[in-house]
Amino acid sequence: MVSGALTYIRKLYAIEKKIRNGGYSPEQIYEIRQAKSKPVLDDFEKWLKKKRKQTLPKGLLGKAVAYTMNQWHRLIGYIEDGNLSIDNNMAENSIRPFVLGRKNWLFSGTPEGAEASALLYTLIEIAKAKNLEPWAYLQYIFDRLPLAVTLEDYEALLPGCNPIL
Repeated sequence: MVSGALTYIRKLYAIEKKIRNGGYSPEQIYEIRQAKSKPVLDDFEKWLKKKRKQTLPKGLLGKAVAYTMNQWHRLIGYIEDGNLSIDNNMAENSIRPFVLGRKNWLFSGTPEGAEASALLYTLIEIAKAKNLEPWAYLQYIFDRLPLAVTLEDYEALLPGCNPIL
């Protein structure tokens, strides 16, 4: 039973790996997913419906199948937008160090200190996500922050908003 589900999941991730390595635009990704991922998802849904009838609803497998079917519309949402990822692994991986350090944040001293830590952490993670070297990015914004006056000045300091970054 589980190996059948994993077969479909492996196929979907193999398609995503080719997409990720192909340098496609969001529009192209949408088309590829409609052509390749959607048929796999359709087959997977049929398989789940069949397995739902063959498993006990109170058992672990029955609960897993029921949960998957109940969340189906969310599970397949990524194929409708080429900007979306098949999973949220990137987000989870970027917050993992923060979660692991959660007890350390208790010693920020004040709520303002905790907020400053969270802000700094956010800037570092955004820089990493934009393939910037975090230390150089922080130096860049701290050098220019005192000169910022308007909202546009502040927005220009964000990664991706400034051609220099």
